[in-house]
Amino acid sequence: MKHIAIIGECMIELNGKPFGEMMQTFGGDTLNAAVYLCRGKSLNREENDLKVSYVTAMGTDAISDGMLSRWRDEGIDTDLVLRDRERTPGLYLIQLDDSGERTFLYWRNQSAARYLVQHLEFDRIRENLARVDMILLSGISLAILPEEDRGTLLKLLGELKKQGVEIAFDSNFRPALWPTGDGLKTVKDCFLAMYNVSNLALVTFDDEQAIWGDATEKDTLRRLKESGVEKVVVKLGEDGCVVQEFATHADPIFVSTDAVKDVIDTTAAGDSFNGGFLSGYLVGASIEEACKRGNALARQVIQHKGAIIPAEVLGCE
Repeated sequence: MKHIAIIGECMIELNGKPFGEMMQTFGGDTLNAAVYLCRGKSLNREENDLKVSYVTAMGTDAISDGMLSRWRDEGIDTDLVLRDRERTPGLYLIQLDDSGERTFLYWRNQSAARYLVQHLEFDRIRENLARVDMILLSGISLAILPEEDRGTLLKLLGELKKQGVEIAFDSNFRPALWPTGDGLKTVKDCFLAMYNVSNLALVTFDDEQAIWGDATEKDTLRRLKESGVEKVVVKLGEDGCVVQEFATHADPIFVSTDAVKDVIDTTAAGDSFNGGFLSGYLVGASIEEACKRGNALARQVIQHKGAIIPAEVLGCE
């Protein structure tokens, strides 16, 4: 059985128009990916031999209990979720415009997940991560951590890579989470260190362009190759994605996607792509086929409101 551990933060989500209709649920980029990974594998029952663990810290409050229960209902293993008696989950609000694009407001500075590495039981996480096949985390997973904790996690990931654990990274850049007065030096240094310990990069071109000034996706591929990443998927939104495996010296492959006429909410487009992609990649599908799965899942998700859409929409039991 393949086992993936996904590190990050899940928050309480408020979705809608302020002072208007508002829906409460939960979400977070890596948790969204975990949900869609579980749903993706459930849609391919012949390839269902896959364990998905989420790694985070949550409170001991009723909302945290309810969120963990919902994750387990989705098929996510929560044995690596630490509980913090002093803190609660963070909260975010999504505001949507008429075209389905979103803006975010966050309340997360004292969330339990921010202090995951400082948790007294983090050594248990460290030990268990050495036993998994893959670890996935994102730029947000790193951004929320205090600087010293971020360094500790990066060092641990480097050690795990040397032990044979495959490391996957989605850059997922949120400017509000990073210092603004240093010309992006902090985020560049952090992401470069992360790419140096990553086997697989699942990045969005818009984010890479914002951080590094890449003119085309070819610039992104070239830079990530120089960083030591072995395989790269560059997500291009409505244009699909481009993928390259450097170890085989293969040329980049463009994987198109069908256009969506009515985009409702792009909140979890990249997250659902990651889930669909990994549901194929981890069970031996070609990287091109895995990209097709990612595109197909993201295409369905953006036609519905919220980060995590109803399971029945995807045909999941």
